[in-house]
Amino acid sequence: MEETKRGRVRVETTAKRVRVYVEGRAVADTTRALLVWEVPYYPAYYFPADDVRVEELKATGETRHSPSRGEAAVHDVAGRAGAALVYGDDAPLEQIRGHVRFDWNAVDNWFEEDEEVFVHARDPYTRVDILPSSRHVRVEVGGVTVADSRGPRILFETGLPPRYYLPKTDVRLDLLRPSETVTHCPYKGRAVYWSVGEEESGRDLVWSYPTPLPESQKIAGLVAFYDEKVDVYVDGVLQDRPKSKFA
Repeated sequence: MEETKRGRVRVETTAKRVRVYVEGRAVADTTRALLVWEVPYYPAYYFPADDVRVEELKATGETRHSPSRGEAAVHDVAGRAGAALVYGDDAPLEQIRGHVRFDWNAVDNWFEEDEEVFVHARDPYTRVDILPSSRHVRVEVGGVTVADSRGPRILFETGLPPRYYLPKTDVRLDLLRPSETVTHCPYKGRAVYWSVGEEESGRDLVWSYPTPLPESQKIAGLVAFYDEKVDVYVDGVLQDRPKSKFA
């Protein structure tokens, strides 16, 4: 991978084939995509204009400004308003000149090679390890023990605190209230949630991946808690509540 930086923006090449679909049509298909870290947490894909079906793009006459990436021409994509930004030859970051950035949520499907990707592009520097453990994990909410397990699986994900995934048989399911909240993770898949009790402080404290993506199958059907918002004892020792974006 070749890397370039401008301010806080980092640009790298990737060898993956990346495709974008709208209404069943591939509007972009490339093996020359750029990974651009517009924010620190994950990258966005930028496509060479030659690998985009330009007939699907329609200029709106508007521009969008970024201090690091300069002016981009806003385009509709197959009728999707403002779904793409096109960077011209005057972009201050040379690598993105002549490239197209699609709004992730404005199109229908993203593929890395032949696998569909959700939420955002995967970060090549994020690793997920799921390890079986014999640690004794006990979770309290408001002084009440909600989970007590000696068979957790611990998920270690780059940049995030460890997560203890527990068998449902070790969780007080009678204290959990199903939530309508659903989230998606590009590494783990679709998560469903529960709340603990009726108070706002207990909302969406618990989640599970019923059918995770293949690389995260080890946590299928297990239950995890936001350690930032509950009391977790590991081998009898109360853990400090992590400071993360979920706190």
